Amino acid sequence: MIIDDHEVVRRGIAEVVDRAEGLAVVAEAGSVSEAVRRGALVHPEVALVDLRLPDGTGIDIIQQLAEVSPATRCVVLTSFDDDDALAEALTAGAKAYLLKSVRGAEITENIRAVAAGRTLLDERTVSRRRADHDDPTADLTPSERKVLDLIGDGLSNREIGEKLGVAEKTVKNHITSLLSKMGLQRRTQVAAWVAGQRAAGWRN
Repeated sequence: MIIDDHEVVRRGIAEVVDRAEGLAVVAEAGSVSEAVRRGALVHPEVALVDLRLPDGTGIDIIQQLAEVSPATRCVVLTSFDDDDALAEALTAGAKAYLLKSVRGAEITENIRAVAAGRTLLDERTVSRRRADHDDPTADLTPSERKVLDLIGDGLSNREIGEKLGVAEKTVKNHITSLLSKMGLQRRTQVAAWVAGQRAAGWRN
């Protein structure tokens, strides 16, 4: 079963799958509700799941298919090369995580492998990918992380102090420390960095 809200994408993937020996598309869906309803009817061996859909996410589909069609094994096929999305997919029970930039042959190879019972991603993969991405906030203390988030929310030092129940001077000390650890010079750079991170998440 192919689940993607873009019909052109679904048709393209369906052509690749139907041309492959021993594979056939048994259903298509463009939303979470449609995917769950059709999954319960046809019980596909493998579901190719996009992450962003009009009424929810691919994670919702993986979780709900596990209830209505427990034998279905899910492969995430998405445009988001995102560690959070990968980790969520793994936790939900996805057996593989592919980017839409892959070749058609790779899609069919992965479908066959997953249908045969293999899992093509694991905790080590996620941990290694995360380690490969330098995180400028890795050395921040829990208090500094809270201050970082509140700067991103647009709060002043005084407002942050009130929210956290600490003196404004303490907030300034936290900011001085986090600027140093993140390699930034100004508070506005912190706000811009947080805004960029929030916008970059696959769920936004």
